[in-house]
Amino acid sequence: MPKKVIAIVGPKGGVGKSTISANLAIAIAATGKKTIAVDLDLGGANLHVILGVRSYDYSLDDFVLKHIKTLDKALIETDIPNLKLICGGSKIPDIANMPFQQKLKLIGHISKLDCDVVILDLSAGSAYNVVDFMFIAQIGLLVTTPEVTSLMKAYGFIKTAIFRLLTFHFKETYADQFTELIDKAKDVDANPHLNTIEKFLKEAEKIDEKAVESARNKIARFTPSFIINMVQSARDVSTGMVIQNLVKQYTNLNAKVMITLPADEAVKRALFKTKPAILSEPMSPFSVAIKELAYKCMSAVVQ
Repeated sequence: MPKKVIAIVGPKGGVGKSTISANLAIAIAATGKKTIAVDLDLGGANLHVILGVRSYDYSLDDFVLKHIKTLDKALIETDIPNLKLICGGSKIPDIANMPFQQKLKLIGHISKLDCDVVILDLSAGSAYNVVDFMFIAQIGLLVTTPEVTSLMKAYGFIKTAIFRLLTFHFKETYADQFTELIDKAKDVDANPHLNTIEKFLKEAEKIDEKAVESARNKIARFTPSFIINMVQSARDVSTGMVIQNLVKQYTNLNAKVMITLPADEAVKRALFKTKPAILSEPMSPFSVAIKELAYKCMSAVVQ
């Protein structure tokens, strides 16, 4: 069973999520930790390309199609010491919309992987499958760039995750009433009185105060962190505070910025070579920052 699961999600496509996942996995493996990178970018898997893996016997597709009984049969040895890879599914139509029971089975097998650290490279967007996979991680990293559209997608992901959490939490008590209230809260334009999570919870207390109290505790344990990628200026760095304040104002979560990663031509050169930047140019600004990120992830206390 992995001692630490790190999920990396890019609510907006093109923010460098998979590049970060690959380089972070290498950086953690370099510390001597047995690391497994799992490509859960369902339908758009490319982690193997970034890591320079050109061939493999099995992938996530084979597990889903029951060609292999256990997920560990899909493990691929890489050329990097302490790092193994499970390639993602991309050949099964609609695999991104994996049925719930199949998803639970996959989560169960991920939890049985024999290693110190699992890196989950999740799909872009805020689909429920992405949210649910992030919930199994002790460390959830949301990758965004300083662009406003990317920041808003990251904020939207957190709101979706909270509503998903609340939906599961309330399904045992007054499910219909809570579901109706959640649906109203999602439509902020029509229901401005529910435009923050706190206002939603205040309204929900009228249905079941005790259930809302325990819901508050669950929300408080949801602690995603941001990675601000492709930073070029001090102004870009300050966007971390913008997204933190936005999340605090509307969800009351104290989300933090784990690290800012600089825009670096070494990343482009690495992608062209299909050799991760941390290996091809280990002293580049991006690579040095990734090593710092690895240290922070491994130093983080697992709840």
